[in-house]
Amino acid sequence: MKAFDYELDYEQLDLRKQPELYRVGRGEQGVLLVQPYKGEILPHWRFKTPDIARESSEKIYAMFLAYKEEDDFVGMDMARKFLQMGYTRARRYTNYKGGRKYAENGTLSLSKGDPVKAESAAIFKQVWEKAKTDEDYVRMKDEHRAKYEK
Repeated sequence: MKAFDYELDYEQLDLRKQPELYRVGRGEQGVLLVQPYKGEILPHWRFKTPDIARESSEKIYAMFLAYKEEDDFVGMDMARKFLQMGYTRARRYTNYKGGRKYAENGTLSLSKGDPVKAESAAIFKQVWEKAKTDEDYVRMKDEHRAKYEK
């Protein structure tokens, strides 16, 4: 497995047209770089409240399924990454006041937990799990890696 390539000029690339350049990487790597998917998915990514998180995760999952219908693995993986990022960012806001890990003075900024953000995180996690275990997604990821990442 090759690492995500941060050296590419993602602002100029259209990875829908050049999927061979895409590397899955680890976790959320590249989620805010890869075009045209960033531009398509990012406007729908929100987690402020559970209702907003539910609407956002459902929309992004619908996009995941649409990319699947188009046999677009890169789009599926990017949608999966946005769902994962919805979970991780909502968890960060649960654990750290204002989402900031460190206070101005450099000390760890732990909070007692924000139950609203925790619920938002749980919503995203459920949808993220559904996406990352989708049989077609898993198969297409293995095929992409075998074809382009060896």
